[in-house]
Amino acid sequence: MTRVLLYTGKGGVGKTTSAAGTATLAALRGLRTLVLSTDAAHSLSDAFDCEVGGEPTEVDDLLFVQQIDAQRRFERSWGDIQAYLRSVLNMVGVDPMEAEELTVLPGAEEVLALLEVRDHFRSGRWDVIVVDCAPTAETLRLLALPEALNWYMGRIFNAERKVMRTFRPFLSRPSGIPVPDDTVFDALRRLQSDLSDIRTLLAGPDASVRLVLTPEAVVVAEARRSLTRLSLYGYRVDGVVANRVFPAAGADTWRRQWVAAQRGILEEVADSFRPLPIWESPYRVCEPVGVEELAAFAVEMYGGDDPFARATDETSLWVDRHIDTDGRTYTLTMPLPLASANELELARHGDELIITVGSYRRVLPLPAALARGVVAGARLDEGRLQVRFAPRESARPVPSGEAPSGSGPLESAQELAQGLTAEYHEQLTQQRAREAAIGRAVE
Repeated sequence: MTRVLLYTGKGGVGKTTSAAGTATLAALRGLRTLVLSTDAAHSLSDAFDCEVGGEPTEVDDLLFVQQIDAQRRFERSWGDIQAYLRSVLNMVGVDPMEAEELTVLPGAEEVLALLEVRDHFRSGRWDVIVVDCAPTAETLRLLALPEALNWYMGRIFNAERKVMRTFRPFLSRPSGIPVPDDTVFDALRRLQSDLSDIRTLLAGPDASVRLVLTPEAVVVAEARRSLTRLSLYGYRVDGVVANRVFPAAGADTWRRQWVAAQRGILEEVADSFRPLPIWESPYRVCEPVGVEELAAFAVEMYGGDDPFARATDETSLWVDRHIDTDGRTYTLTMPLPLASANELELARHGDELIITVGSYRRVLPLPAALARGVVAGARLDEGRLQVRFAPRESARPVPSGEAPSGSGPLESAQELAQGLTAEYHEQLTQQRAREAAIGRAVE
């Protein structure tokens, strides 16, 4: 089965070099390998010192490189939907240039670029696919979008028949407003299926993410946050690359100070990311460019490890939806390594649990057994979020001791058992107001 490895990190830490070096090493070990980039600022061609196009380009035996044409992918998946939306905006007098901008789905180009990864995975042509992702902030948004967009697509389909039943009599009159045909809805269904495929692949056992960092406090802090956010969205992190580490041997006074400073930070990295492997790469006089130098870079970085082995449960961190039973209660456990209770918020919305860590939010559909119950307690214990559910008839107030000490938002576990947070009450109120307005317009 094809192995998929995604490399990301703060801008400038060497993620492209790490991805390219790993791909080169895979090819040297006899694995048919493709390395591609989803970063808008493509730099794989610079790393390999050759021209790279929108199709896999062979740069060495068993080694192919591709820079994805995100615009082409976007037009292929979104074109029919965008054409219909433009026609509607045109009928109501919107300037064609503005209509073009208004019908571009934010972030869709990058997300749909991941479809190229899915297609290559399905082809069975490759043993290893290495993805050079954008810097961490963009990557986190990118990896969160498939599930979020799929969530919205699902609601579009659920509302499709109701909306069309309501408005078709008016749209069929000579109003000039085009009625969406089966082509549009088929395109929406294909898009939803594509988004589900991306999510299933990247959160599955064949894919994992690797964080690239340098021994700097600011960079390590971002990598720690990235581990938490990636775990929130259910993506497996199976290793960390510590790049540009000053070698201790032969260091003069000035370099010894850097070695000491970096060593202290690397100890923090080991403590933060344990039990994940930490692969160190020494500081080099110049950045490795070309197949030979990239291969040497990867051999020195990984040492005797096998960077293409699938992660085991002991060395990987991901969303665990396993449900433990305790009497008549159920506990949903989600690893959130390095998360603090102060940045964690929970809310219950129907059959969904909304989990927010800092500025990142995930809507987690609940299994049927949990959806029928109520939230009876929540705690964050040693990097694992545990939310306890109980049958509605046995619901009771949440003892204050069940919320993690010092937690601000998590002390609202009792509020969870009672319903929505104030934010979602406000959203529901606004939604009902819009529905009422539509109803009055129809009448």
